[in-house]
Amino acid sequence: MLFESSIRRELARSFGAALVVMLTVVITMMLVRSLGQASRGEVDPQTLVLFLTYGMLGQLGPVLTVALFVAVAGTLSRMYRDSEMVIWHMSGLGLGRFIRPVVRFAWPIWVAIAVLMAFAAPWAQQQRDEMRARYEQRGDLERIAPGQFQESSGGRRVFFIDRDTQNGREGRNVFVASVERDGSESIVSARAGRVVTVDGVTYLVLEDGQRLWRPAQDSHEALQVSEFEQHWVRVHGASATAGDVSRRGALPTWVLLRDGSPASRGELAWRAGMVISAINLALLAIAVAATNPRAGKSGNLLFMLLAFVTYYNLLSAGSDWIARERVGALSFMLALHGGVALGALLWMAHREHPWTLRLRRRAESPA
Repeated sequence: MLFESSIRRELARSFGAALVVMLTVVITMMLVRSLGQASRGEVDPQTLVLFLTYGMLGQLGPVLTVALFVAVAGTLSRMYRDSEMVIWHMSGLGLGRFIRPVVRFAWPIWVAIAVLMAFAAPWAQQQRDEMRARYEQRGDLERIAPGQFQESSGGRRVFFIDRDTQNGREGRNVFVASVERDGSESIVSARAGRVVTVDGVTYLVLEDGQRLWRPAQDSHEALQVSEFEQHWVRVHGASATAGDVSRRGALPTWVLLRDGSPASRGELAWRAGMVISAINLALLAIAVAATNPRAGKSGNLLFMLLAFVTYYNLLSAGSDWIARERVGALSFMLALHGGVALGALLWMAHREHPWTLRLRRRAESPA
């Protein structure tokens, strides 16, 4: 049918453009955040691209939801502005007839969102957590890269080397700043340094340098400056125990279903809610798109943004309420998603057959 094929073709173009814009914005934001984490020593800079890829995979579900919402609302709004919708209405096609082509276009996207939220997003989050945990468990010297200041795992030392050898056991122009448990601080700089292991303990041996020691603030000792030919600094090695992934967002869906705890039900409500919200937002976009061609489109764009942000925040808050046992999972999902779906359908029916106009005509008709 010409009607459905033209609608789906224009929806595909709008969805592609919206998806490219959303991906660009999200990737830029995540790149800035990941660079900040890498600069703080939370993420290995050498695996930053892989870390960013996993993060993007976890955010792909909400991105597809927003792109579909914008595509449906933008396409129908364009038809209203160009008076194309008047032609379809004069042909006997009401606003409700647009649900079928929208559903036929959107159902593969809804399936993709369901797969992402149920399987891909938890797996990607688990990979990110494991990468972060492995990097945090690395030894202090394994973190050091030439030309970069690097904080130790305990956060009490900062290392810097100008350049190192091919085997990574020796370096030139070494700088070490440390804060002791008693509050004293020391700054050590040396011409060269090498790594030595004695009885299973790793030391950084510095040669031809200076050491500046400042006592704690409540101490009355004087500042000390000394020169040395050799100075041994004990460094921490990698932790022998691996961290457990405790975040609910990283657990597989079948594990949450088998667990059945309030926190697991909250996470399941979040994942299922993202799929249902994608369906409801597509229906809501049909009702939102009906507008006066002479009016500006800023109002619709503002409402679309407000609707998505409100829906998304209520979904996040509801997941937390379910985890805290403040509300039941089924009752919350019926209230939120059922209310939005019912409101979208009623709004659509009002757009097609205005109740206020019918009431006015009934009031003006002679008895």
